[in-house]
Amino acid sequence: MNSPDPRAGQTSAAQSDILIVDDTPDNLRLLSAILSRHQLSVRKALTGQWAITAAQAAPPDLILLDIKMPEMSGYEVCRRLKADPATRAVPVIFISALDDAIDKVKAFAAGGADYITKPFQEAEVLARIAHQLELRRLQRQLVDQNQELLRSNRELEQFASVVSHDLQQPLQSILGYAKLITMAYPTIQQSPAQPYLENITAAGDRMQQMIQDWLTYAQVGQAQPELTPLDGNRLLQQALLNLRVAIAEAGAELTYGELPTVLGSAGQLVQLLQNLIGNALKFTPQGTVPQINLTVEAEVEGAVWRFGVHDNGIGIAPEHLGQIFEAFHRLHDAQTYAGSGIGLATCQKIVECHGGRIWVESQLGQGCTFYFTLPAAPLSKTACVSSPVAKYT
Repeated sequence: MNSPDPRAGQTSAAQSDILIVDDTPDNLRLLSAILSRHQLSVRKALTGQWAITAAQAAPPDLILLDIKMPEMSGYEVCRRLKADPATRAVPVIFISALDDAIDKVKAFAAGGADYITKPFQEAEVLARIAHQLELRRLQRQLVDQNQELLRSNRELEQFASVVSHDLQQPLQSILGYAKLITMAYPTIQQSPAQPYLENITAAGDRMQQMIQDWLTYAQVGQAQPELTPLDGNRLLQQALLNLRVAIAEAGAELTYGELPTVLGSAGQLVQLLQNLIGNALKFTPQGTVPQINLTVEAEVEGAVWRFGVHDNGIGIAPEHLGQIFEAFHRLHDAQTYAGSGIGLATCQKIVECHGGRIWVESQLGQGCTFYFTLPAAPLSKTACVSSPVAKYT
């Protein structure tokens, strides 16, 4: 039967650097021979202090550590390694003839990752080493991914800054000069050039809205929002106020009951409601009166509220449901349904920043229901389906 390969998942044998610590030279030679046969890089230390010095100079991927040693026990060696940021992440496997449960408890309390009792089986040692090396590899991978994420976030912040300053300024000039032309030459409104000016203004307004949407998306999640108790009714009224022109133009009918108090960031939650209601307005078939119903119920009593935004819009085909929250992903062309393609992606970021989740249920031609959860504020009032229903038109 073949022994497990401790190098599994490693990109090279040199990455599997193991430090063996034991005050008995024969034990060092035996373990060193076993690991060397599997082409693992091995370093040896006869004392605890020697091991600490070696690990601090060049942190290994793994340490095999004896417990009973003169001057400094394996427990103390492990505690000192875990106290040092340079060696804290290095996994330590204790190898000892001590077999009492209390000895194993002390080993894990000191920071040990595993424990092997002497005399040991070669296959067991190799299997436990392989397991710890794989965990170490995944740990490093996670650190690298986190660093890449931080780099991406910094780039996104820089992008938001560029958008804010370098794009908005010339756009403001374009819109300003278009208005100045209309003011300076009143007769142009009766000339063939008037439609061109209207197109310039309309395109500029759309571009300005897209820039604002991009900025909002980039800014959400840059810092954890401060969550404070917020009256859901006031959040909704502010979102409806922001959408009053669109609601009036569409002749939309909105119904909702009493909303609970939630924990959140006011600006972000108004944006969330505004995006979802605005999305329902936008994707209603021409000639149909938008009907939007906002519901809420306790998902976890006293802890989590589940909101639902129901509409009678065009719906979403099943094959597109998994892509609906992707940034810049559009299901329809901009000429048919205007928008930047990041409104729902922004909603997802906002909800996740509040520790919640968001999802959609829909069938093509039968409208959508967007659900999202938010944390309840302490002693939050109860909302239920029998609450008085308000209508907003």
